Amino acid sequence: MKIAIQMDPIVNVDVNADTSFDLALEAYGRGYEIWVYGPSSLAMRDGRITARAEKAAALKREQGAHALLTSPEIIDLHTFDIVLVRQDPPFDMAYITAAHLLERLKPDTLVLNDPRSIRDAPEKLFVAEFPDLTPPTLITRDIARISEFREEQGDIILKPLYGNGGAGVFRLSSDDSNFNALTELFLDAFAEPMIAQKYLPAVSKGDKRIILLDGEAVGAINRIPAKGETRSNMHVGGRAEPVEMTIRDQEICDRIGPALSERGLVLVGIDVIGDWLTEINVTSPTGVQEVRRFGGPDISALFWDWVEGRLGAA
Repeated sequence: MKIAIQMDPIVNVDVNADTSFDLALEAYGRGYEIWVYGPSSLAMRDGRITARAEKAAALKREQGAHALLTSPEIIDLHTFDIVLVRQDPPFDMAYITAAHLLERLKPDTLVLNDPRSIRDAPEKLFVAEFPDLTPPTLITRDIARISEFREEQGDIILKPLYGNGGAGVFRLSSDDSNFNALTELFLDAFAEPMIAQKYLPAVSKGDKRIILLDGEAVGAINRIPAKGETRSNMHVGGRAEPVEMTIRDQEICDRIGPALSERGLVLVGIDVIGDWLTEINVTSPTGVQEVRRFGGPDISALFWDWVEGRLGAA
C-alpha cells in the first residue's frame, strides 16, 4: 500500500511516545510505502489534491536517527491508498481548510479519520451530543454566564474550546480572585467561546484515556497529574499508569461507539474522569504506545489490520 501521513514534522517526534510515529513504524514494517507531509504543503489544482512530501526511506526506533527521508517532491494524493490525518490541533481555520481539501480525495483514496467528520466533530463540542455522559458543561463567551455557572457548580475548569495538550486549562475555585482577569485574558486571546465544566475531584486519581478502533474500545491508560497540577496531560508532566476498564467506561464506549463508526472516526481517544466523559479526541489521539507498554494490545497493529480488512473488503 501507498500511505501518506499528514502530520507534524516526523524528525521532531519522541519515538517512544508518539502515536503517529508508532503507526508509521508499524506500516513501514509491513512493507508499505510511507510518505509524510505537513498540512501547509497541501494544494488543489484543477480538482486534484497534491502535497509536497518526503518518502520514508527508513524508519527505526532510534531517537535522532529514526526517520531517513528523501528529498521533498510533489505527490498526487489521489494515487495513494490511504491518507492518515495525524497533525495536532489547534482546530483552527487552517485545520478546517485542510479537511475540506482532503474531502475531495473521495472516492479515490481512503482518508482516516474521515475529514468531514473531523471537521464536524471538534472534541470539546462533540461530547455535547451525549449530555447524560458528561459533567455539567457551559460553552459561551458571556462572562456573566460563566460567573453564574461557577457560583452554581463551585469549582470549575475553564479552557479554550479548540485547544489541545492541556494548554490554557485552568481550575477556578468558587473564591478565586483571578476570575475576572483570567476571563478577560481568554476574551482577548480567543475569538471563539470558552468551555467551562464542573471540576471533578476524581481527576486527582487520574484522567483515563480510552482508545477506540472503529467504535470498539481496544485499550486504556490512566494519566495521573503531577503534584500541584490539575491537568493530567502527559505534555505537561502527567504520568501514565496501567488501568482496567470499568463497567461505566464500557457503558460510555457502547453509547458513543456507533456514532464514531458511522462517521468514519476510526481511531479515537476519549477522556474519562471518574464516571464522566470529558472529551472525544478525533484529530490525533495519543496513548497507543503507553497501552502496549503496560501489557495492553498493539493498537498500531490492530489499526493496520483493520485497514487491510477494509481495503480488502472494498
